[in-house]
Amino acid sequence: MMAKETSIFKSVANLLGHAESGVALTREDIITLLKLPGNYTSALFAAADRVRKEQVGDEILLRGIIEFSNICERNCLYCGLRKGNTKLSRYRMSEDEILATAQGIKKACINTVVLQSGEDSFYNACSICRLIERIRRETDLVITLSIGERNYDDYKSFKQAGANRYLLKHEITNTAIYKYLRPGCKWEDRIRCLIWIKELGFETGTGNMVGLPGQAVEVLADDLLFMKQLDADMLGIGPFIAHLDTPLAGIGNGDLDLTLRVLAVSRLITRNVNIPATTALAALHPQGRLRALQAGANVIMPDFTPEIYRSLYDIYPGRKDVGSATKIIGQLEKEIHSIGKTINYSIGQRQISKSV
Repeated sequence: MMAKETSIFKSVANLLGHAESGVALTREDIITLLKLPGNYTSALFAAADRVRKEQVGDEILLRGIIEFSNICERNCLYCGLRKGNTKLSRYRMSEDEILATAQGIKKACINTVVLQSGEDSFYNACSICRLIERIRRETDLVITLSIGERNYDDYKSFKQAGANRYLLKHEITNTAIYKYLRPGCKWEDRIRCLIWIKELGFETGTGNMVGLPGQAVEVLADDLLFMKQLDADMLGIGPFIAHLDTPLAGIGNGDLDLTLRVLAVSRLITRNVNIPATTALAALHPQGRLRALQAGANVIMPDFTPEIYRSLYDIYPGRKDVGSATKIIGQLEKEIHSIGKTINYSIGQRQISKSV
């Protein structure tokens, strides 16, 4: 090994050792890890995987998703659900359809349901609260909401009705890029919602996309520091995937390796959070989700949306969860077992930190 290579190896090994032991990383440290030469990537992933095992165990948690409406009042440039996409057939599931699907999740022994939709004000606070109460009463599932920006009173009502968790990805911390990608939306409003959610006692999820136009590695470092500062309980980190029916059609997709680096660093700096291996990773590469589970992720969220609607929730192309819920779960079990891990069907609440 050449002297320069030896010096780089020692420097990387030292930085990863500090990160793995729980020493706080600076912005410069994070940038260094995100820019590691390719031959050091496996060491980064292995360190994140060891922290995952130490902090949250060696089992993979499942959450069942119901995508109950693909109608969205926003016009985000990257999303296939944007209101300007006139090629998409729209749907809304009825309350009874949603409840029946939730019962299917319970039957599959999954104890958490994620209710996800576009930002669709048709489902007002009263209807969402009624839905939460029915699901809790008839299934006793832990409920995660992912329905976008609402006012404080709505969030408070959802919590009082029995919702446990809320996922609201901040998407990107660079305010100029955020403004460009989400016309008519303010980054400050998004962050205010996340603060409300946290203050109300929800287990709070946020996250970003990797590979957005204009998103330098330095911006990704700021995203990671924001996630740490928020003390989020769940992080959704996935690649940008260009959709043909959006203004960003033709732009290159996010890079799988860089996305996995961001995910791995998020594990190192946040320690005991729950981090899903997103379906978008599988859209980029057949082994995308499995690679994420070996780089710090510990959650998979199979899609239980009825098949008549599932293909219409067209956020990005190439989604992989197809077929019946039983078939999807069976395939996930095989994949997870193939990397020496098992499924944990518990609610998977974030535990008190073991960080030093």
